[in-house]
Amino acid sequence: MSLKKYFLAIPGTIFLFSAICLHGQTSVTSVHFMDLQRSIPRMNEILKRKEDTLMKQFQEKGLVWPANYIYIRSFKYDSELEIWVKNKKEEKYKLFKTYKVCALAGTLGPKRMAGDYQVPEGVYCISEFNPKSLYHLSLRLNYPNASDRFLSDLSQPGGEIYIHGSCVTVGCIPLTDDKIEEVYILAAHAKDMGEDFIPVHIFPVNFRNQKSLAYLNKYLQTFPEYAPLIRNLKNMFFYFEKNHQLPLILVNSKGDYVTEDIAMPESKTEAARIRKKPIHKPQPIKDEDLATSVDNLPLYPGGNEGFQGFLDSLSRVEMKDLDPEQKKTFVQVEYIIDDGGNPVWAVVLRGGNDTMNPKIEEAFEHMPIWKPAKHYGKNIGIKLKQSIMIGED
Repeated sequence: MSLKKYFLAIPGTIFLFSAICLHGQTSVTSVHFMDLQRSIPRMNEILKRKEDTLMKQFQEKGLVWPANYIYIRSFKYDSELEIWVKNKKEEKYKLFKTYKVCALAGTLGPKRMAGDYQVPEGVYCISEFNPKSLYHLSLRLNYPNASDRFLSDLSQPGGEIYIHGSCVTVGCIPLTDDKIEEVYILAAHAKDMGEDFIPVHIFPVNFRNQKSLAYLNKYLQTFPEYAPLIRNLKNMFFYFEKNHQLPLILVNSKGDYVTEDIAMPESKTEAARIRKKPIHKPQPIKDEDLATSVDNLPLYPGGNEGFQGFLDSLSRVEMKDLDPEQKKTFVQVEYIIDDGGNPVWAVVLRGGNDTMNPKIEEAFEHMPIWKPAKHYGKNIGIKLKQSIMIGED
């Protein structure tokens, strides 16, 4: 069965090609992009210094200059960024160069909220070129993407994620100025040739590096809820390793990445398990009666400080329910604040365990009444997501 037919057979799975990145798509709207870059004095000077060197490096490796398509993949723990290139859509990618990422913020794991200092993990593309960046040069990534918008905090998912120079970071991918110049030029030429969606895949580790893989496996013992994302990213990695082409990547109704190699269940038993998976509990309000955008978000009594106090207290209380192998766990809760400010329908989407999750859901549903969200001056219900760390940092 094809991937598309499989997904059409499962209600709740959605195709989000444009929201992730349309790999290999070209257009004629950017044919003068390099002319624009050369019109900027700073960028023109960099191009004069760097283009001939890059051209010679391409020739030495038997590559055609400039590359019509580039693919960027980065490995957080290994502090590496690779540039893969090709000139025709049907060609296989070839590795041009591996750059050292010169600083790292955060730990393994995806970015889920503003201010967590995490480098995202997942499937992105370049959404903006900034030749006048305060960090020498920068390439903006489309974080939050379709998966992130589903899984991250609704109100504060964070943003402003770049590949940039200056070798400093609070959640970006920093290179030295010399290296970002090369990456920027390669990306600019690809965009000039019409590659509007330059893919950037960010992995926690290089899955072929045994030392890195051992560190990841140890990390997963503390954060087992991280394993599903790892499986999906690992599948993408080895698909590319095998084919040197990018896989078709989708986002399902849970916000998870799905690729060709893991679209089908592993067995008939697994397929039956998926079909028979019970709904946790009925949602009291129809999705069409909930806001997708509001003028004012709902407000917990005491504001953000009061809500943070509630979360901190809940985190301390639930530490006792950690499993023996868990030192801490990342829990994501989805809940509704209805048009009367009542907290209802709290569901743990991921993380935690069978003991603590019902207690967390109950605690959210017994929060005090909020000041409800407003849209066009009227109270309206809204679905929210909140992340909680249970355990000690």
